[in-house]
Amino acid sequence: MRNLLYFLLRYSAWLLFGLYVVLSCVMLFNTNPYQHYVYLTSAGNVASTVYGVANNVTSYFALRDINDDLQRRNAELEMEVLSLRDAIARRDEMLMRDTMSVDSALFRYRFIIARVINNSINRPHNYITIMKGERDGIRPEMGVVDQNGIVGIVNVVGPHTARVISLLNPNLRLSCKVKKSEHVGSLVWDGKDPHTARLEELPRHATFEKGDTIVTSGYSSVFPADLPVGRVIGIDADADANFFALRVELFTDFSTLSMVRVIDDGLAAELKVVEKDPDGED
Repeated sequence: MRNLLYFLLRYSAWLLFGLYVVLSCVMLFNTNPYQHYVYLTSAGNVASTVYGVANNVTSYFALRDINDDLQRRNAELEMEVLSLRDAIARRDEMLMRDTMSVDSALFRYRFIIARVINNSINRPHNYITIMKGERDGIRPEMGVVDQNGIVGIVNVVGPHTARVISLLNPNLRLSCKVKKSEHVGSLVWDGKDPHTARLEELPRHATFEKGDTIVTSGYSSVFPADLPVGRVIGIDADADANFFALRVELFTDFSTLSMVRVIDDGLAAELKVVEKDPDGED
């Protein structure tokens, strides 16, 4: 208490001066219309600025939830596209067979959304770790995509997490085709640029142009047909005289991966049994 009194006595002149300033401002702004208008306008501008900053801060922290919601919506739309594509194919088959039977494989695909918790792009063999595992329905040999294109294939699964062989891994070869000409080749990363890969084993008579879209061929149960992979940016030399290779710019930006979608093919187990080599080799 004594310190408080000492403080008030020591700074009494300044405190009294401050009080006079406040009273003067109140009287000035309340009794003069012009000054009152200026005060209200300035106060409104300051309040708007403060509210704007606060809104930007809250919006920034809400971006993660918004991104998750967008990923879910995109996954739902992609599932609808795949279902419609299968429905059209089934309808054409039924028209050709003159039958109206409906197969349960119409809705063979579903997506499992997962968060990326570890990723590498500058190693000779790159892998990705996702925060979904066996308990979430993840199995080895499931395809993984993001909103732009192909990401990789699941190869190791734990109860809660899984490891994905990245497309930026020379051990992963993906069956792809030039969308416009339907010529099929093998897409493989050559370890040089994380933004490009090579589409190899294309026949010499295959035609293409820069900018042509490369998509999945659909020749496996890992990825459905016609999923976007990249676009042609040039031709690469190939040692085999019967084939040539294209340089492909990948649609997926592996340096910014955050959310991915794991493709669950309802016919994968059946296809694996049906396509098994009778001699015991897959």
